[in-house]
Amino acid sequence: MKAVIQRVLNASCTVDGAVTGKIDSGLLIYFGVDKGDDESMIPRFIDKILKLRCFEDEKGKMNLSVVDINGGILIISQFTLSSDIYHGNRPSFDAAESPERANELYEKAVEYIKAKGIENGTGIFGAHMEISYINDGPVTFVLDSEKFFRKS
Repeated sequence: MKAVIQRVLNASCTVDGAVTGKIDSGLLIYFGVDKGDDESMIPRFIDKILKLRCFEDEKGKMNLSVVDINGGILIISQFTLSSDIYHGNRPSFDAAESPERANELYEKAVEYIKAKGIENGTGIFGAHMEISYINDGPVTFVLDSEKFFRKS
């Protein structure tokens, strides 16, 4: 799994002119699934994001999580995070999980976030989405399950 995590003032997803998800202050997460990823990884992977202290406290230090600030999460499926752009000029998606399995894991991640009681929004898996947001900082992080689970 891979996630690009952006601290945002607001974010929304639109598909065919209709808003499918939106949040105010919180995190915009682009979420990709690699071959070999499985459901058992989701709790620890998502908890890492939920506990990430990337919001400023009263002293201006990044000391608060999205949970601490009662922020929202907009989670968007994005298979292109599994691309290989290092060989040739056309991206290869050989490392990406099949759409059916990737959607299954994406939905499990969304369910996990909802079960935590966090305001959330989503896109539509496989749809052409338009994402609008204001990055706050800018503050952007990348979480890669290959590195995260290997070093833990």
